[in-house]
Amino acid sequence: MPYELYYWDGLQGRGEFVRLALEYAGAEYVDVARTEPGMKTMLKTLGSKTERYPPFAPPFLKDGDLIIPHVANILFYLGPKLGLAPADESLRAIANGLQLTITDMVAEVHDTHHPIATGLYYEDQKTEAKARAGDFISNRMPKFLAYFESVLTRNGGKHIIGGGLGYVDLSLFQLYEGLRYAFPRATRHFAKDYEALSALHGSVKRRKPIADYLKSERRLPFNESGIFRHYAELDQEP
Repeated sequence: MPYELYYWDGLQGRGEFVRLALEYAGAEYVDVARTEPGMKTMLKTLGSKTERYPPFAPPFLKDGDLIIPHVANILFYLGPKLGLAPADESLRAIANGLQLTITDMVAEVHDTHHPIATGLYYEDQKTEAKARAGDFISNRMPKFLAYFESVLTRNGGKHIIGGGLGYVDLSLFQLYEGLRYAFPRATRHFAKDYEALSALHGSVKRRKPIADYLKSERRLPFNESGIFRHYAELDQEP
């Protein structure tokens, strides 16, 4: 049976980190919300009164009767099955920690345009968003990226953990792509400032499964309804 991925239709969002792993591995999967009646099915699962452990929010993955929520948790589950996680159990735990750190950074990216409340429109919190984005660009983004750059370099520079490409590398590719979309001015020196991350990004982008996926209709474009949003007024020099 194919894996079933549940995420909001029309958005890359957090679901894209899972899609990249499935696409790279050539795994059979269904992006359920993009089918009919996929959104209704997803919402029914979220509000289920019969599931013992219903997910709180998308993304979540169904493998048969098993429902796995949260990006890092999904990738921790899928990694060994798709050949995208270290064979060593202790290294798999470290990979999970790295993925959770990416999750932390993604949450901070989201808060650059929704610093007060997710229930408010961006237009209702633009002043606060500009202050939050300024701090993110000047302080938080370089702190996170310097950490990933350091770990990647210590592991030889080609992959962040283990000896081959894994799901954390794919997630770093997506993080890099998203930051460049959201903050083109703030990220214009990435190639110089983060040489190892930039090289990893280029290497992942050239790999045939990813290159083919990026050219396909399955790869949704970034937009201003997702996590990585480009608002010119929030983009600034570090």
